[in-house]
Amino acid sequence: MKIILTLFENVQCRLEKLKLNCISITDEGCAALASAFNSNLRELDLSRNQIGDSGVTEISSLLRNSQTLQILSLKNNCITEGGCHVLAAALNSNPSNLTELDLSENKLGNPGMKIILTLFENVQCRLEKLKLNCISITDQGCGALASAFNSNLRELDLSRNQIGDSGVTEISSLLRNSQTLQILRLSDCSITEEGYKALSSALRSNPSHLIELDLTGNDPGPSGVKQLSDLLQDPNCQLKTLRFLGPAADEGCQYVTGIVGKNLLLLRELNLSEHKLGDTGVNQISALLQDKHCTLNTLILSNCYLTDEDCSAVTSALKSNPSHLRELDLSRNKLKGDSGVKNLSDLLMNTQCKLEKLQLVSLYSTAVRLRFTVYFIYF
Repeated sequence: MKIILTLFENVQCRLEKLKLNCISITDEGCAALASAFNSNLRELDLSRNQIGDSGVTEISSLLRNSQTLQILSLKNNCITEGGCHVLAAALNSNPSNLTELDLSENKLGNPGMKIILTLFENVQCRLEKLKLNCISITDQGCGALASAFNSNLRELDLSRNQIGDSGVTEISSLLRNSQTLQILRLSDCSITEEGYKALSSALRSNPSHLIELDLTGNDPGPSGVKQLSDLLQDPNCQLKTLRFLGPAADEGCQYVTGIVGKNLLLLRELNLSEHKLGDTGVNQISALLQDKHCTLNTLILSNCYLTDEDCSAVTSALKSNPSHLRELDLSRNKLKGDSGVKNLSDLLMNTQCKLEKLQLVSLYSTAVRLRFTVYFIYF
């Protein structure tokens, strides 16, 4: 790295972006970086290096003196509360240029986050994007966000923190008065129905600013999905992107929407009868069934040319998310073995399985030459 930094010794150097992501820099390297700092630098990425709090101390002089640095990423660098004190002090002494800060995947906790949020108390703070993904904060840290919501902040990422419903309730109360926040990411934050209700209520009372909301990886239950689905139907709602589903489930949702012409999240019954889904289609549907945002009551896959493997994929998905489906129709599919039927039996043994009706009309198991003529099984 020291060799690369010799570039800055050239007065004609015009480097504006420097990305030193995951190159095993330590605090010694940070000292070299600070001493060689180039006044044209606008973006500095030191993500995934083990610089620790001592490394932050070394680059603090850089942060105090820079007149151009706008984007700083210190993601995954073993920074703790101590490093936050140094970082906040440096940035508060020179607050007018930095617009984006990423401290994700550090061990900040609630105390560290509260220290960083003091930046927003400075009227000269220009931060617009703050990423605090996976920094071990809880609901107790969310109350400290008030100063951030009253600032220039346009994007906030709190994903992969266990803030739960009480934390989201704190955030929701702030959303009611926010005039600038446009993007809010809360994926994998242990949010359930109550949290979804609080968010929906807040966005109804102040619908004009937020345009993107990410809630993937949470457990909303049927009422939680309905709350935000109803919100999307509100003509005053400005949300352009509402992420419920993980990548695989989202792909499955698009696949199904392409067949039935409707958003699956708004449906309680999905009928794909007579469609030759193939392994790819079945896998996409299975990924969707596993997602907690899928609240289908009825799934009809009659005469879809399902194989044993397809049947196993569907039942495996339902085992991982068994509480929503009440009716399943797998009739008129020809299985070559008994593995598909066995997986169905295992599903029914799951105490969380809520199936009330299973239709297996003319389901063949050719391996043992048996024909099932079970029209309906009620539970």
